[in-house]
Amino acid sequence: MIKENNGLDQLEVLKVHHWTSSTFSFSCVRPDNFRFRSGEFVMIGLNICDKPVLRAYSIASPNWHHEFEFYSIKVEDGPLTSKLQKLKEGDKIIFRKKPVGTLVNDALLSGERLFLFSTGTGIAPFTSIIRDPETYEKFNEVILFQTCRYVDELEFGKHTIDTIFKDELLSEIVTDRLRFFPTTTREPSKYSGRITDWLKSKRFLEETGSDLTPFEDRVMICGSIAMLNEFKDICLGKGFKEGSNSSPGHFVIEKAFVD
Repeated sequence: MIKENNGLDQLEVLKVHHWTSSTFSFSCVRPDNFRFRSGEFVMIGLNICDKPVLRAYSIASPNWHHEFEFYSIKVEDGPLTSKLQKLKEGDKIIFRKKPVGTLVNDALLSGERLFLFSTGTGIAPFTSIIRDPETYEKFNEVILFQTCRYVDELEFGKHTIDTIFKDELLSEIVTDRLRFFPTTTREPSKYSGRITDWLKSKRFLEETGSDLTPFEDRVMICGSIAMLNEFKDICLGKGFKEGSNSSPGHFVIEKAFVD
């Protein structure tokens, strides 16, 4: 890790994977002595025209991992992602060493089940949380939803789930305790439809075994602003209390991520 004069650090890119024409992930060397809570985000970016361009990105890898992983969309004319998607092994990104965020276990009260609702690249903080053993100390069951338009956009989440169940240590922790619902809205699949529509019908209860109640369930939400607002209204309507780092509650949302 190299320290820059402007207070930012440089991280070396270890590998890049393009999942679809519109999404990619990349891993970097984890900074020495850097600590974060699974689910937090940091500011990362590039020096473009001699100026740092930074955006909030959740850390997709768990807090015990030796690499930093990020998951991103590609925006053709985006000030940052149009350049970031061209990263190659050995390239450098810039990084502000200050993790923050509300999608953390500390912001929730203990409960029976933890529901993680995401759309698109909003799954990134949850791929950190579901690989953290502390999550399973606080909740007996973890249920992850990712909703995308098309089936191929679900590959990053599916790959992460596969690696968890193939991991010698993690598989022992998550067996019978982690479930994944990859859902689509524009292409037919096993789990089609918007989850907000599931929640407004009997399908959510039929698929998950829960009717989403503040007495037993806790919720984290990450996605577009419209998605956040819709899920927040549903949670409030069911009697959930929004939580924060200073005052844990029944559900939390994060508006800072790139989507």
